[in-house]
Amino acid sequence: MVQVALGLVELHLGEVDSLKGKRHVLRGMKEKVKHRFNVSIAEVDHGDLWQRATLAVVCVANDARLANEVVSKAVNYIESLSDGAVIDVRVEVL
Repeated sequence: MVQVALGLVELHLGEVDSLKGKRHVLRGMKEKVKHRFNVSIAEVDHGDLWQRATLAVVCVANDARLANEVVSKAVNYIESLSDGAVIDVRVEVL
């Protein structure tokens, strides 16, 4: 049976001073996460705010435990990459 795990990370990017700067920071972060964990990742909220972003990380697997583990590790990696503050983190298996 196919299992889907979803992780949401809400970030405050204090060093960013424009939408262009935000896109630059997030693009690098998303590429690193995508290549390291083989997950899908996208900005899903706060697209119009300079210093806020919510990233969604999704993993599809045959095993719920594996999907949850991959997403949890990716979320932890995002937290380590962020120069700003992590406001909220949620991980769930759908």
